[in-house]
Amino acid sequence: MTLQLYYDPHKIEAGCDEAGRGCLAGPVFAAAVILDPTHPIEGLNDSKKITEATRNSLRKAIESKALAWSVAMMDNTEIDKVNILKASIYSMQKAVLQLNIKPELLLIDGNRFYPLASYQHQCIVKGDAKFQSIAAASILAKTYRDEWMENAHKTYPQYGWNQNKGYPTKSHRDAIRSNGVSPLHRLSFKLLPEQYSLF
Repeated sequence: MTLQLYYDPHKIEAGCDEAGRGCLAGPVFAAAVILDPTHPIEGLNDSKKITEATRNSLRKAIESKALAWSVAMMDNTEIDKVNILKASIYSMQKAVLQLNIKPELLLIDGNRFYPLASYQHQCIVKGDAKFQSIAAASILAKTYRDEWMENAHKTYPQYGWNQNKGYPTKSHRDAIRSNGVSPLHRLSFKLLPEQYSLF
């Protein structure tokens, strides 16, 4: 299925999405993308539905062809202070405010967003599978976050973040049992099923 290019063809739209909400460690990343209709990007889709190699290839295309793009993050300590929902939304807001073109409408993946002054927004459930700009944002957020976790793996190789990217896999949780938590784990999360969160 071909994703839609516009929600409102009469407005400059920025697609917004985040990556890493469900992880036990590391930051949440968000991206905002304004696509250029005169430079279409083939193959845009929800980042979860395409391979890592395709995501990395599309990231290069987005960065070279989009009218504007931006990536922002909030780290695990900030997530623990404000909670993951707020951190995800704040990251999307940061990404929007970093764009070098001001969009007239924000297309937000999901059903929650805090309004930004002077910006209109529209929440779209599963928007990364419906609109090209949101798909592009999902690809940037996912690839930047994966890259960050692969670098973090070099410092904390015992958790296997090069493979699990911080998500709650069995091997990741087994590593937490064996090694305890790292400075990058989200202490407000229930890191192990048998424990309460550490906050």
